[in-house]
Parts: sequence; structure tokens; C-alpha cells
Amino acid sequence: MDITFHYPPELFELLVQTIPLLCRSKKGVLLLFRGAGINSQALNELNRVVETNKDGISKYNIVQRILTDINAKGETALGERREILKRVTEFEDFSTCWPEDELKAKGLVAEIRRVVDVKDSFTRMKQEREKEARKHQEEHETRIKEIQKKQDELERIKRDLFSLFGMTDRHKRGKLLEDVLNRLFKANDFLIREAFALVGDDDEGIIEQIDGVVEIDGYPYLVEMKWWNEPLGRNEVAPHLVRIFNRGHAGGILISASGFTGPAILDCKDALTQKIVILCDIEEFVTLLNHRVNLKDFLKTKINVAVMEKKPFVKPLSNV
Repeated sequence: MDITFHYPPELFELLVQTIPLLCRSKKGVLLLFRGAGINSQALNELNRVVETNKDGISKYNIVQRILTDINAKGETALGERREILKRVTEFEDFSTCWPEDELKAKGLVAEIRRVVDVKDSFTRMKQEREKEARKHQEEHETRIKEIQKKQDELERIKRDLFSLFGMTDRHKRGKLLEDVLNRLFKANDFLIREAFALVGDDDEGIIEQIDGVVEIDGYPYLVEMKWWNEPLGRNEVAPHLVRIFNRGHAGGILISASGFTGPAILDCKDALTQKIVILCDIEEFVTLLNHRVNLKDFLKTKINVAVMEKKPFVKPLSNV
């Protein structure tokens, strides 16, 4: 707590001992308090006492009563308490003191400064700890919100993917599949480029259609997505292999809703001597979403098996 919010006992007593020494007269003490912004009933009563019977009260009594009064007022007198403390700690001209009180006043002011510095240091330390704790709490809440946001998005993706199984319009289903899988990549923090087309330099129109590009460990992978009724054969995977081979630093991911023929898998296996190519079944993505498997881990596993064992089509989630 700010020490000016309530004077703690040690500081209270030091102020009671110090302020009377800084002012030669009782009116001087009252004037110090008025200068600090105090205009209370207690101060007015004390002023009347000093005017009518100045020998009936001491400077110490005045200070103790005023400080007790403003200490009891809590937050409403916060400004006055701060101003009193400011005036005492910044006191420099001790010539206003009685000569015999000057050294004692200097020592007490120095002690008040020390107490304020120490307590302010602890206050600042406490505030820093509280600030750090709030920061960690806010970061934790932000992470929780981000996790929940990601889970909500994955649930929507799963729902939208499952809805495709009931569609009969092949063209519309294919476009929606691109959108769903691109959203899945985004939700798993992949750097992606969505579907785009390459146009010829000599007005040939569109010469190449690419469903998307994702980056895995700094390596770009061209993505092709197919939802056919029959397994994809050699003729269906060949265009994607050509696209990959036409790009010096790129791998390939081919996703099929109907699987792949043996010859198609063999062609992709042969391509592994020069390029990284992996094949995915749409059912793997269904399993992945159902069991909340991390997409990056899933793809990296398939890539590692493809590179090390020359197997472009393995199903790491088959036992999930």
C-alpha cells in the first residue's frame, strides 16, 4: 500500500516529533497544515484554541490531533497526507527552527526521508511484483482464449469437412474442400498461400492451377486436393509431380478422398529420389480432427517416413 494512504505508526510518530520543531510558533504549525490543503473542522477548532488559550495546547498536541484526524479520513484526505509528507521531506531552510532545535530537526527530517525511501522501495517492489503477476495472468488468459479460439475453429472445420461427404456436386465439393483444408492449415499456424493460377506470357490463359502452398520447416510444399469417386491413378498424380519438378526448391502434398492406385504410389516413390512427395487420404484428416492430432506433427511424420523409408503413402494415424 502507498505509505501516504495511511501513515504507518513509525512514520506517524516521526511526523509528530518533527513538525513542531520546524515551526517556532503554534500558528506556524497551523499555517503549515493549511498550506498543505487542510481545512478541516479539527484544524479550525485548534485555531480557536490557539487564539483564545494558546498555553492550553502544545505544538505536539496540535500535530498529533491533525495527523490523527486526516489519517482516519482514509482516501478522502490522501492529497493532504501526501502534501504534508512532501513538505517535510523537502524541508531545507532550518533557520525557521529555534536554534536549539535545528540539529534535532535535521536528524528527524533525514530519518523521515530514510523511512519514506525504504517504504517506497518496498512499495515499488510490491507494485512490480503485482504488475508482473498481472502480466503473467493476462498472458495466461490470452493463451487460454487463443487455445479456445483455435479449438472452436477446428470444430467448425471438422463440421464443414464432414458436411462435404453428403454433397453430390463434384465441382462445388472440390472448391469447398480447398477452402476447408486451407483453413485447417491456417488454424495450425502454417504459412500458406491459397489456390492460385499461373497465366501464360503469350496470352495462353491459365496454364497451371495450384490448390495451395504450405511451408514446413522452411521448405515449400505444393498442395493438390482431389475428391474423385475412384482412386487416383498415374495420369491423375502426374500433373502434380510435373509441377513439383518444375520448381527447384519445392516438395509436394497430394490429398485424395478416394485413395491412390498402386502404380500412382510407385510413381511417387520413384520421385522421392529427387523430391519430397507425400500422399494423404482425406480419412486421415477426419481422424486427425476427431482426435485433435497436431497437423504439423502428422505431416512431419509422413515426410520423415517418405525421406527415410521411401514410402510416400503411410498412415501414421491408423492405430489412433
